[in-house]
Amino acid sequence: MPELPEVETVRRGLAPALVGRTILRARTKRADLRFPFPPRFAARLSGRRVVTLDRRAKYLLAHLDDGAVWVTHLGMTGRWTVLGAKRQPGDFYYAEPTNPTHTHVVIEMEEGARLEFNDPRRFGYMDLIAESELSAHPFFKGMGPEPLGNEFHLPYLKHAFANKKAPVKAALLDQRVVAGLGNIYVVEALHRSGIAPSKAAGRIGAQRLEKLYHAIRVVLEEAIAAGGSTLSDYAAVDGTQGSFQQRFRVYDREGELCPTPDCGGAIKRAVHSGRSTFWCPRCQR
Repeated sequence: MPELPEVETVRRGLAPALVGRTILRARTKRADLRFPFPPRFAARLSGRRVVTLDRRAKYLLAHLDDGAVWVTHLGMTGRWTVLGAKRQPGDFYYAEPTNPTHTHVVIEMEEGARLEFNDPRRFGYMDLIAESELSAHPFFKGMGPEPLGNEFHLPYLKHAFANKKAPVKAALLDQRVVAGLGNIYVVEALHRSGIAPSKAAGRIGAQRLEKLYHAIRVVLEEAIAAGGSTLSDYAAVDGTQGSFQQRFRVYDREGELCPTPDCGGAIKRAVHSGRSTFWCPRCQR
């Protein structure tokens, strides 16, 4: 599933085609994705101007001129593609075409841009929500701060982890603690900070907690700069794929030597709740 850096990359790629522009025509090719489209979805989008395009956790939020917010979640394989527009900049390394059979939403913009949402597994979904009701909507209610936002700071993380017995990896994946963090980037941040994924969140010392806080932000910023990570289906809006997976230190590197200087340990893998955890048992404590 695309994580925060991948969704942010898509947001940045979509913005030039959407923000300040009018949707001439929206079309859906089926009645649902993961969930049914809201009533009159295509008709309600058609003719609307996109005021801003934001991201909240792993959601794209297009604020429209009628006070509604067009919400998109990419799911596991959802992909937005912009046709008829200039390619967006990014540090990508190869492209992969989409199968038009799985194009379910088509958006025609003024000045000729055409946006297509392609989702082979149909785990993505869209909705239209009144802006005044957004924070109370089940998608967003109780969601923690953005890990790259001003509300996510070291005192907050200390408070959130205080007396918490849950493993630190599970705590960071809890969207009520911090919004948008996913498996890949949590694993990478924990390795950089030398903390074992199984360590109780409330038992991490002040110095190592500070190191973790900075590692989270740095890993996400590096991943966004690289256009995200491509494992199978994720791609940016121009079809190019992210390159951060070339910089993984532990994720998907089971059995390889730990990249930490003078460590000499080997990367281990375990599966918890259906998710793979990668870590070095020698330098992560």
